[in-house]
Amino acid sequence: MKKRRLRPDEIELWNQIAQSADPLLNRPKAKEPEPARKVAEKLAHPEPAPKPVLPAFAMGEKAVRKTETHVFPKSTSQRIKEDPLNMDNKAFSRMKRGKLVPEARLDLHGLTLDQAHPELIRFVLTSQARGMRLVLVITGKGSREDPYDPMPRRRGVLKTQVPQWLRMAPASQAILQVAEAHQRHGGAGAYYVYLKRLR
Repeated sequence: MKKRRLRPDEIELWNQIAQSADPLLNRPKAKEPEPARKVAEKLAHPEPAPKPVLPAFAMGEKAVRKTETHVFPKSTSQRIKEDPLNMDNKAFSRMKRGKLVPEARLDLHGLTLDQAHPELIRFVLTSQARGMRLVLVITGKGSREDPYDPMPRRRGVLKTQVPQWLRMAPASQAILQVAEAHQRHGGAGAYYVYLKRLR
């Protein structure tokens, strides 16, 4: 077969194709397959998975504190101290220091629960109707209240019960604040009852 010379348009076309093609020398070599023996060894003895990197921590930092898991019993005095302040702050601090003088007083010493409850309600509502603001309810200290006592005992029944009665209707609608009395007015054995103005 006789060789012919390429025409100029064929040479130009060839040059364009040659510029757009990737030479084989620059391509990465294909990986040769691993021998069957090496594959079998890898399957028999797999490489351990890399251990995850743990963030820094201190032992027990997320543990709940034991004191936060228990609800400790509270005495009547502690519960009254935690009540929200509903009256003027200045008047409350004067009352707690014994600077305000109660306008009337009710002594519940020696009364049973059945006798004391109606007497307390009558006293509170009558005092409010007369325009009084601060009255004193004397319950007596009774035996020392022990919230940890495993056996329920009747300790200072009136001292425990009176604040509960004062939180309930009909007395609650007349009362602004209840607090333990200052030492000069009976201390832990009496309660200040600060009344709302009658409208």
